[in-house]
Amino acid sequence: MQQLNPNDLAAWLADDSRAKPVLLDVRESWEIAQCQLPGITHIPMNEIPVRQQELDPDAPTVVICHHGMRSYQVAMFLERNNGFAQLFNLAGGVAAWADQVDPAFPRY
Repeated sequence: MQQLNPNDLAAWLADDSRAKPVLLDVRESWEIAQCQLPGITHIPMNEIPVRQQELDPDAPTVVICHHGMRSYQVAMFLERNNGFAQLFNLAGGVAAWADQVDPAFPRY
């Protein structure tokens, strides 16, 4: 797993020459209702073990949460137990996205 800062994710999403990553948001539903990046796949952290088959282990996947800790734990789980090879943790989560990329992004 690699750490990915918000500015690098923004550049990746804007780069039409690169395949877009899966944006796996592992926050709770109430958090998603507050704010979310466009095009996310939402699977709450506690549902990952039973829903991991919904994810493609060969696809580049950026795991997202509020501050980057839950996403780090999920990425470690997927990497260790399921052979995901292209995992990225969004360092600082959506809070860092709001700080570094989009000041208008809702905060909670």
